Amino acid sequence: MVHIPVLLDKAIDFLRCEPGRVYVDVTLGDGGHAEAILEKSSPSGILIGIDRDGDSIKYAQERLSLYQKRTILFHENFRNIKNVVTARAEFPKLAPLCLKTGPAPCSDRGVDGILFDLGVSTRQLMTAERGFSFSKDAPLDMRMDRSVGVTASEIINNKSERELRDIIWRYGEERRAKEIARTIVRERSGSPIMTTSQLSNIVVSAIPPVYRSKRIHPATKTFQAVRIAVNSEIEILEGAIRDAVDISNDGGRICVISYHSLEDRIVKNLFRELERGCICPPNIPQCVCGKKGIIKILTKRPVTPSEEEIKRNPRSRSAKLRAAERMKN
Repeated sequence: MVHIPVLLDKAIDFLRCEPGRVYVDVTLGDGGHAEAILEKSSPSGILIGIDRDGDSIKYAQERLSLYQKRTILFHENFRNIKNVVTARAEFPKLAPLCLKTGPAPCSDRGVDGILFDLGVSTRQLMTAERGFSFSKDAPLDMRMDRSVGVTASEIINNKSERELRDIIWRYGEERRAKEIARTIVRERSGSPIMTTSQLSNIVVSAIPPVYRSKRIHPATKTFQAVRIAVNSEIEILEGAIRDAVDISNDGGRICVISYHSLEDRIVKNLFRELERGCICPPNIPQCVCGKKGIIKILTKRPVTPSEEEIKRNPRSRSAKLRAAERMKN
């Protein structure tokens, strides 16, 4: 049940990890990327880790125990990255490091590198009671933070047919979303849908064999869509990236690894907007808004895993990495 960090070497290269700098892993997971950041930025780089999954925080604490003097972890949603980073000067654990390490790792504004890895860890998928996977029967939960929010079963049993269709189509890009939503509503009228196996079997029954993918399980896209809806993953992404840029030092790097075309499209368009700056209508011959670009895109095209990495870690096949650098004022 070991999780293999995706695009690890590329992410570390783009983050440009150096001693005496401050880095934030906003999706800490099992700590694979965080461990590499700390190794690369030895002996004085600082890591702030954020994850809304309390189990991930506990697991990462153990994994990163050798670096505990340079690490501080938060059980938080990455939508609150600005609050976490802005408040870090108040933490006695980091304050001495900020004074001793250089060059200027704790400047007035923020940090030197921020990583978003938007995937689900192998441990989360393989822990049956989390309800992320249909491979084992378990309650339909799917919450990253099990202390708050609605569960997958609440969405499946309470959303209207139209709402379910929109979720499955938008977040899963499932062409049979209409049929799946209709079948879910019909089946739940008899008894609530409470387990992963129930939902998986319903989805399979809704898709005629001729339309089932030979490469992936018929329920894969629906489960992905429900998970994204449960955790509001798309809704919080743009705001979090804007905050990441805002709290970055001049020359700071922002790296985003996405696994879904909708996520990647949001990152691509937002990076382009922040690089362009100007928001004047295209028919105006000269800029009158005065807005300047604040980032430089480092990946004109997304970086994808090599064939070797995909063979070693099949879950990486859909990953795309985009990176940008905060420009100097």
